[in-house]
Amino acid sequence: MRIASLALEILPLVALFIGNSIYNIFVGAAASVGFAAVILIFTWLNEKRLARFVIFSVLISTVLTIAAFWAENSLFIKIQPSLFNGLMSFVLLLGWCRGVPVMRLFFGSQFQLTEAVWMTLSLRWGLFFTFLVLSNELAWRNLGDDDWVTFKVFFIAPVTGLFMLAQLPLTIRGKLEVKSERKT
Repeated sequence: MRIASLALEILPLVALFIGNSIYNIFVGAAASVGFAAVILIFTWLNEKRLARFVIFSVLISTVLTIAAFWAENSLFIKIQPSLFNGLMSFVLLLGWCRGVPVMRLFFGSQFQLTEAVWMTLSLRWGLFFTFLVLSNELAWRNLGDDDWVTFKVFFIAPVTGLFMLAQLPLTIRGKLEVKSERKT
């Protein structure tokens, strides 16, 4: 796992939590977007590539955080996960229904896996994103700003990490053998 990938996941959450704790959800969201943008730039400069879903996620967060400031309504911040996860769920599950392993489009340059594993991962992640949408919808409708931030940082993030780890055995088993050519 690349350090920048881990930082891209954790630092914006830390910024959201600290910004919200010190001031409010608006400052936390702005700090989160700022950290994500800096990490994206750092990743691009070091690796010369960016994951499409990460760009999309940061773009949605930026637009909705600006909308939240403009409308003075934290709802725009709290629905970000539902919109992103809902779209990801839709794309992954639609691809799965059509026999297209969409996860390969996102991670094919990082992992060489069998078609069956890509399909299984697409289904599992599609269903997991659906779970995240439902969880966030329940949370933002029933929790205040501070409690929603706590839910996002201390429930959703760990559950996502655990789910990701749970996919590791399948990913390892499904790796294709990459044959290197030998010069003689």
